[in-house]
Amino acid sequence: MTETSAESAPVVLTPAALTDCVTAVLVRRGVPDADAALLADTLVTAELWGHASHGVLRLPWYAARLRSGAMSAVTHVEPVTDHGALVVLDGHDGIGQVVTQRAVDLGIERARRHGIAGVAVRSSGHFGTAAYFTRAAAEAGCVAILVTNASPAMAPWGGRSKSIGTNPWSIAAPAGRHGVVVMDLANTAVARGKVYLAAERGEPIPDSWASAADGTPTTDPAAAIEGLIQPMAGAKGYVISFMMDVLAGVLTGSSFGDAVVGPYDPQRRSGAGHLLIVIDVAATGDPAEFASRMEQLVDQTHAGEPAAWAGAILVPGELEDRSRAAKERDGIRLAPATWAALRELADESGVPLPPTVTRTTRSTDEPHHPTDQEVNS
Repeated sequence: MTETSAESAPVVLTPAALTDCVTAVLVRRGVPDADAALLADTLVTAELWGHASHGVLRLPWYAARLRSGAMSAVTHVEPVTDHGALVVLDGHDGIGQVVTQRAVDLGIERARRHGIAGVAVRSSGHFGTAAYFTRAAAEAGCVAILVTNASPAMAPWGGRSKSIGTNPWSIAAPAGRHGVVVMDLANTAVARGKVYLAAERGEPIPDSWASAADGTPTTDPAAAIEGLIQPMAGAKGYVISFMMDVLAGVLTGSSFGDAVVGPYDPQRRSGAGHLLIVIDVAATGDPAEFASRMEQLVDQTHAGEPAAWAGAILVPGELEDRSRAAKERDGIRLAPATWAALRELADESGVPLPPTVTRTTRSTDEPHHPTDQEVNS
């Protein structure tokens, strides 16, 4: 392999080595050990699920926000009001993943006490993939719904200026022998992180994803970042996103609309809000019966006749489960630009780079398909 081709080839790493490196980089920037390990795990888990758009490419964004103080290295989560089954938390501009994990822990505890719990979060930050948190609740025997808001990405239906975020949401439920079923999606044609990933990889995007600032469809990810991401399903994506902002921003007392700031902005506080609803399955009936009914639903779905273009029928979350199994076996492939950014951060921090491994099989995320389940922006 020539030097040029080597520099343009993806780098393959074991998940454990990559997690250790990311954790160490964050600790060197003042993040407590446990919080750094959590944030690193969310990024590496996104890589494992096949969503590199929410993976390690975001580490430089977080590092820049920690450096400027836009995001606090030490996260303080404070209760604002506590009504038992409903709690409002203030994240004080801490790390979004840490704030949200504490909301999940509290939500599970309160749901077991009251049957259902709501945790409203204000003054948080971008938390990566929503499914990371709803899956945790589902694994604890609960059904969870998590909504967040995001910085402006699309115009309101009939408008020309972006003022509405992708405002993603996730629902997860335990599914007996099938583990967990989970939906996680943004309300745009594509999660904005996919556009950033295409820009980092130097790849064009489909012309249905976004438009340039003048409103014309574009395949240039850089023009799309400066322009507008299209809503999913036309006006339906816009109205869903609007109402998610009502839940995550207005109701929680956090920022909303064009006042929310994305993780790629190194200087300004995020102001992101989240709303988590957790339902204890045991409060609705026998958990074993629920598991049996979920298994029946999944089995019926799997048993359907596949379309001509499909190799199999999958249920929500199954694509990520398959990707994780493959990458835990074969390693995680980082794009050259992501590897270069990680190397720079590691050098700045005095952290050793993780060892690379020899790639022996084709990875499940090559090539990247825009039909993959989309996640947060």
